[in-house]
Amino acid sequence: MEKADRDISSDIQRVKETAERFIQNVSKVIVGKRETIELVLVALLCEGHVLIEDVPGIGKTMLAKAVAGSLGCSFKRIQSTPDLLPSDVTGIHYFNQKTSEFEFRPGPIMANVVLVDEINRATPRTQSCLLEAMQERQVTVDLETVPLPRPFLVIATQNPVELEGTFPLPEAQLDRFLLRVSLGYPSEDEEDTILARFQEENPLDSLASVLEAAELLELQRLCRKVYVEESVRRYVTAVTRATRGHEGIKLGASPRASLGLHLAAQALAAIRGRGYVIPDDIKHLASPALAHRLISKTEARLRGRSLEAIVGEIVSGVPVPVEERS
Repeated sequence: MEKADRDISSDIQRVKETAERFIQNVSKVIVGKRETIELVLVALLCEGHVLIEDVPGIGKTMLAKAVAGSLGCSFKRIQSTPDLLPSDVTGIHYFNQKTSEFEFRPGPIMANVVLVDEINRATPRTQSCLLEAMQERQVTVDLETVPLPRPFLVIATQNPVELEGTFPLPEAQLDRFLLRVSLGYPSEDEEDTILARFQEENPLDSLASVLEAAELLELQRLCRKVYVEESVRRYVTAVTRATRGHEGIKLGASPRASLGLHLAAQALAAIRGRGYVIPDDIKHLASPALAHRLISKTEARLRGRSLEAIVGEIVSGVPVPVEERS
């Protein structure tokens, strides 16, 4: 084995071991949702953003806080309400009477991990102030551009069934989220485990961090080394492009979605201990990476066809690259 092969092998093993440690730590709080935790970790390793969408009481906020607690990073929470202003998020310049100068007071967006709880309760004006931060990792306040700390991750939650007093996220906002995930109801045994685990104390109170900011940045760099063979890369493009011509879709996925799916597949392969991406990685990530970026046609909605089901149809219909043997 050549030195370069040994190096990438040890790097991938390091990512896998750290990922397992992180997943096990979050699982001390979140019971039986390993796949969802893994997807959130994929977003972390891509420095992407996550939208957690599910009904109340499932554990959306608890998951976000457990992820933040497992990271040795700064954490801030924004509770979205209709009267939340953009300046409440980004920060303001105020006049300091002691120094007789204007100073910048940073808002909660100036953190490594930002939880935006019930994001669809914020007005479109406030939602839009997150666009620059999520894509360019900077904010502009009073004509001054302020860079955000690295790593930077937005974890947003929203309730899909409660519509009163909410403002649906615009397509441009949804496209900034790398993945959309849900938790779903626990099984009977999982729910019993939850009751026993939370009987005496909240495990979140004693959760220790297992991953520091500097180490996370290094792991993000290592994930970019994961090999993507040309045919697999073209498979990513083919799946994304197929959303733009599907008969049930009005608006297909953007090139940003292609890039996000490509990066997420590299991170997932590394988490699972591989130095290369396989088509199954793309299939596994297609729905969480693409479905929330699409707009279905009215006929499809009337027939009860969900976007996740349509993405499943697309993935099934796109030919999978196979290895040619001589």
